[in-house]
Amino acid sequence: MMSSFVMEYRLELIFLHVISAVVWVGGMIAMRFAAHQAFLEIGAPIERLPLISKALKRLFLLVLPFVLILAATGTVLTIGYGIKHTDFHYLTHVKEGIWTIMFINLAAMMIRRSKADRAMAMGDYKKAGELLGLIGRVMVPVNITLGLAAIVVGVMLRINL
Repeated sequence: MMSSFVMEYRLELIFLHVISAVVWVGGMIAMRFAAHQAFLEIGAPIERLPLISKALKRLFLLVLPFVLILAATGTVLTIGYGIKHTDFHYLTHVKEGIWTIMFINLAAMMIRRSKADRAMAMGDYKKAGELLGLIGRVMVPVNITLGLAAIVVGVMLRINL
């Protein structure tokens, strides 16, 4: 049943799967290498940090539905193609592991951003800067790297089916 559904709607499913990965990873790339650099030109933390937090909030709200679509379409495609019965089933586990780590990291970034907002509301811009700084310096680049790796694994899987 699932395989006939996937065969009938594979174009739509693969499109949704790929565009979801593109939005998630591409959004982080744009934030890190375009927006982040522009924000650094704003000298005063009291002006810069609220803008960074607002941009991150918008990014997270944008990518969250795509993260869910990515997980749903990945599951449907894996089951529908019967990948667990192929020699390449391990690649789905690799992708699932990568996307899971990325989702946990995304959740942690969302929590840190929220804590930064609370710190700014209390006037503690030093703490807010530390919270947001780790997101920009480490957490987003980690997710970019993992996302690109997951895309490569997905391409490897697709060309071997």
